[in-house]
Amino acid sequence: MESKYQKLKQRQDLAKLGGGKKRIEKQHSKKKLTARERVTYLLDEGSFEEYGMLVTHRTTDFGMEKEVYFGDGVITGSGTINGRLVFVFAQDFTVFGGALSETHAEKICKIMDHAVKIGVPLIGLNDSGGARIQEGVRSLGGYADIFYRNVQASGVIPQISAIMGPCAGGAVYSPAMTDFTLMVENTSYMFVTGPNVVKTVTNEDVTAEELGGATTHAVKSGVTHITSANDMVCLEDIKTLLSYIPQNNKIKSLKLPYILEDEYREELEHIIPENANKPYDMHQVIDGIIDKDSFFEIHKNFAENIIVGFARIAGKSIGIVANQPMVLAGCLDVDSSKKGARFTRFCDCFNIPLLVLVDVPGFLPGTNQEWNGIITNGAKLLYALSEATVPRITVITRKAYGGAYDVMNSKHIGADMNYAWPSAEIAVMGAKGAAEIIFKNEIKNSKNPEKTLKEKEYEYASKFADPYMATQRGFIDEIIYPKETRRKLIKTFQILENKEVTKPIRKHGNIPL
Repeated sequence: MESKYQKLKQRQDLAKLGGGKKRIEKQHSKKKLTARERVTYLLDEGSFEEYGMLVTHRTTDFGMEKEVYFGDGVITGSGTINGRLVFVFAQDFTVFGGALSETHAEKICKIMDHAVKIGVPLIGLNDSGGARIQEGVRSLGGYADIFYRNVQASGVIPQISAIMGPCAGGAVYSPAMTDFTLMVENTSYMFVTGPNVVKTVTNEDVTAEELGGATTHAVKSGVTHITSANDMVCLEDIKTLLSYIPQNNKIKSLKLPYILEDEYREELEHIIPENANKPYDMHQVIDGIIDKDSFFEIHKNFAENIIVGFARIAGKSIGIVANQPMVLAGCLDVDSSKKGARFTRFCDCFNIPLLVLVDVPGFLPGTNQEWNGIITNGAKLLYALSEATVPRITVITRKAYGGAYDVMNSKHIGADMNYAWPSAEIAVMGAKGAAEIIFKNEIKNSKNPEKTLKEKEYEYASKFADPYMATQRGFIDEIIYPKETRRKLIKTFQILENKEVTKPIRKHGNIPL
């Protein structure tokens, strides 16, 4: 019997070595942790239960029968993060460059199925050169099996992808269909076709980092939601992200202990400038409303004219969507609409209440916006908020003009409670533009057109550039002092906690993709 125990231990030891000591050293030389080190760092100490440790590939073509590694390039299993159960897979670049085979995919699919059945988050640590070409269509089929499960799990359990090395070709579509994608700066990249193919087809010279590095996808494409300085920071970011979201779509996020005190925040009284055209940083408003240091921003460097992220208010997790006057005056455009819509839909999937902070002068004008589909893309945010059934509260801090007023969680699209600060301006457009249109002939025929314009501008502003008419019509529930915003939100979210909405019977809606 002793010899049988020794045989098992030998195989376990080989599995733990992955591709061997030399390849592990090479991984470390690139300032990357190994797959096993990543799993160990991510999960609570001693909590990891590994599945499929001794799985091997079945390929005999191209001499592959001579290269067999236990685990076949991916570590799979379950464990806990701060006591919460998760399922995790980590691709091992030291084994065939982490290339996906039929058995590699089967291991991933097995834990995906478990995660859905049990109702816990799935975390994928990606570090792979792509499909294992020696297996041909079998590896491609493996990818499709994973893709299918990504879709079936969507909106049922949270899915988080960390790109911690290469992720190219068909491999990119699994992370793209998960809820959040994190990338490690300088050591990870994602693209459908690499620099060599791009050079051949389009004659463009581009590096892997320029084409699909973390910064590129954080700033230009919006493919990645969070970038991290190194592997350990990335794994810590996953832990932080997970702390705001529930285990599955049937429960709510964990509430942290909180004792109510004096919830007035005087600093909120001094943020909005006297000059309505002067910008201010909406982050200051957010900081004055939420629990101290609780804001975790998503898509921080993409479409910065809108801010999205998680925070806590009286210990409860909420999602925030907010216009940012510091960038493009807070106008909605193609990218910010998509960013806001995606975040809204995630929060709605997983029972996370939404707070929408509004200071929006309208949609960004221009041929670039129109030709890139501002109509359908702007409609994405409108659709997402209209569809959301979680508690939804709006606070208008300053401008709420035109169609953008409607889109930004107005009462008309189902918001539960809509508040406005006294500085709010709710109108079809700014006073100057409106006066130029309404009083065009009067101004034109005036002896002093400039003076007449100023008078008509003031006339329009006094009638519409405040929140009172909207309040009289019931479109705004209450005008509040900025300093009482936090207190008001704590109470209102508490009131709305058990909100229920009965939706029409349908297979699904048809969001304007």
